[in-house]
Amino acid sequence: MTSSVVALLPELVLLLGAVGCLLLGSWTPRRRQGRVRGVAGLVVLGFLAATVRGLLAPSTTAFSDTFAVDEVTGLLRVVVGLALLVLLALAGDEVAGHPRESEVYVLLLLGADGVLLVGGSTDLAVLVVGFLLASIPLYGLIGLSTASTAPEAALKTYLVGALSGIVLMLGAAVLHGLAGSTAYADLDAGVTAAPTAAGAAGVVLVLVGLLFKAGAVPAHFWVPDAVQGSWVTSAAFLTTVPKLGAVVAIMRLLDALPRQDVWPALVAVLAAVSMSVGNLAALTQDDVRRLLGWSTISQVGYLLAVVAAVPAVDRARPTLLLFLAGYAVTNLACFAVLRAEPGRVRVEQWQGAARRRPALTAALGVSLLGLVGTPPTAVFVAKVLTIAVTWEAGLAWLAVLVAANTVLSLAYYLRWLAACLARAGGDAARTADARTGPGRAPAALAVGCAGAAVLLGLVAGPVLALAG
Repeated sequence: MTSSVVALLPELVLLLGAVGCLLLGSWTPRRRQGRVRGVAGLVVLGFLAATVRGLLAPSTTAFSDTFAVDEVTGLLRVVVGLALLVLLALAGDEVAGHPRESEVYVLLLLGADGVLLVGGSTDLAVLVVGFLLASIPLYGLIGLSTASTAPEAALKTYLVGALSGIVLMLGAAVLHGLAGSTAYADLDAGVTAAPTAAGAAGVVLVLVGLLFKAGAVPAHFWVPDAVQGSWVTSAAFLTTVPKLGAVVAIMRLLDALPRQDVWPALVAVLAAVSMSVGNLAALTQDDVRRLLGWSTISQVGYLLAVVAAVPAVDRARPTLLLFLAGYAVTNLACFAVLRAEPGRVRVEQWQGAARRRPALTAALGVSLLGLVGTPPTAVFVAKVLTIAVTWEAGLAWLAVLVAANTVLSLAYYLRWLAACLARAGGDAARTADARTGPGRAPAALAVGCAGAAVLLGLVAGPVLALAG
């Protein structure tokens, strides 16, 4: 019992810290709620310290082999912790003075804790609990936004999330009935001995539930509305942190299933559809938030392409971890740019941004081209390796689709950058300039995250070695 508690110390730090922040917020005057953010930041730093301690320890499991504490869990903790620090800094002036300011920080901590539970679980029952813990704070973060479209976005997210949760629990129940256990270790024998239709139904249902968390097809409809209708902080969280845990959870599930070509092929099809649907829909978007919302759906497709190669190719696992880290820091940079320029909602309103705020535009350019996969960013290295591992895994058609969709995504990313470089000649651009505040802290975050995306690409070799 004691060893299990020590193994899950980072998650316990987040949980106890969230409870402490909730109590502190209840006793703190509304005008001084900002101190809760400071405490939440200290909690995350404590979480990262406990994570580093765990990375130095050998791989193990906790609570009767229901949670894996290995290099995948360790690197997931690091990425989530660093993302939380960025999100807390991003939330600084956006939620300051809101009646539920302290609750926002609490929901960020609890949502991240649920994501870690999803990513590290090796038991279907724990997976279900983690799914619920990661989902409920997400609904709150979207619904607390002051935007007029927040209620609709929160309702759509809740309905899709509740349905996905039911589907996940149904799939877990089917697999438990087939394997006689909820442990991943028993799924191989249970699914192999079961009727093909029953095994396929259980696996597909669990996958559909996890795809909601990842924001991938077919449970993706809520993502653009949630990104558009919530705070920038909430949008940055929901397009980054839940995806990390969900993709790792799908990888662990795929590893536990029988070594048959059908399961990687299924994930490969989901990856192909997600990246294609996301990119095609983003081409038609004029609202920059919805554009990024559809873009994140396509990015999940690339991540799932790596997952499909994990059972067959050894280096696919470290490639996935590098991709997760690179995507997280690059995506956060994009949303920090949006927070720094809150008046620029549509693409045409970014006209003249390069002349007015050159450093911020440069950060946006690095981030958008980083999402495409332009050297020397981390996503570039990850996408090259993605094409290599999918080809090596016998999924040549998927490797071709990854390359084709990468080229396709250039169209809408470059359209946004072209608007930034154009002269501010339209009324929309002048109106955006008039409404834009200084945004110094978000701008610094954007530049820092963009620089981190480049740095991570330059040190990709050591990162891959550590992940492997």
